[in-house]
Amino acid sequence: MQQHTENTRPGGTSRLGAHEVARIGYGAMALERFADDRDAGVALLHRAAELGVDHVDTADFYGHSVANDLIRRAFGSGDAVTVVSKVGAVRVDAPVPLALAQRPAELRAQVQANLRTLGRDRIDVVNLRRADLGPGLVAEGEQLVDLDDQLAEMTAMRDEGLIGAIGVSAVSADVVRRALPAGIVCVQNAYSMVARGSEELLDLCVAEGIAWVPFFPLGGAFPGLPKVADEPAVQRIAAELGVTPAQVGLAWLLGHAPDVLLIPGTSSIEHLEENVAVGSIVLDAAQTTALDAVWAERHAHAAAAEPEWTA
Repeated sequence: MQQHTENTRPGGTSRLGAHEVARIGYGAMALERFADDRDAGVALLHRAAELGVDHVDTADFYGHSVANDLIRRAFGSGDAVTVVSKVGAVRVDAPVPLALAQRPAELRAQVQANLRTLGRDRIDVVNLRRADLGPGLVAEGEQLVDLDDQLAEMTAMRDEGLIGAIGVSAVSADVVRRALPAGIVCVQNAYSMVARGSEELLDLCVAEGIAWVPFFPLGGAFPGLPKVADEPAVQRIAAELGVTPAQVGLAWLLGHAPDVLLIPGTSSIEHLEENVAVGSIVLDAAQTTALDAVWAERHAHAAAAEPEWTA
């Protein structure tokens, strides 16, 4: 296993719209933990840049704009870092922290809020966070908005220069096919080595040259998102390589498809360095085969456990 050296592009590079970025970026949700110590949050972002991270994924609703404020403090309005944000939801206080905001006027208001809190005249990429797939919020009532209406507003903002490119999130393959004429550059869905329900969509993205940016890349607390690090095969291979199970799960993603861009988030510099080091982990053919098989094995076990109903 090669060792990572600073000032390289961790994981190599891939395209994100008009930008060539390191395949290991940073997801900014964890920055909301620095609301009361913003200097520490800025230091974390500066360390990420030192390690070669040049792609930051954020949202104005992360910590009531805390994440965006820290990105502004760390990087200003320059182009050294490609900044990606998302719209389609807003921060609320209760009963859950987010509420959908899917109507075209709401999308525009969110773009304006992101521009203001990031201190930028233009955001490199903005993802339209739909509610077609879980986990999380489901659209109801006035928040059931037609994709074409949303894309028309996003395209108008791109034409106006407010955003550089459009992505989509929490979507099905059919929705992405409908969105292709708008020139989308990335798709963000929940996806990991053990939650591969979007495999058809990933294949479509590879064929179309669209970046695949998985969230919950190591699983999560939502139903249907088992933790990658709990898998025996992952633990065995991590021990063989002398790395952590989380690093194995991220390395599998990098090797699975050429268009994968990772955005693991953390508030720890130690974990940040571990995430970036994934770019130097090479899984051999036998290890890759064993990890590939986990998804199929989980499905086989689930099917075998289903009760047989008789008339």
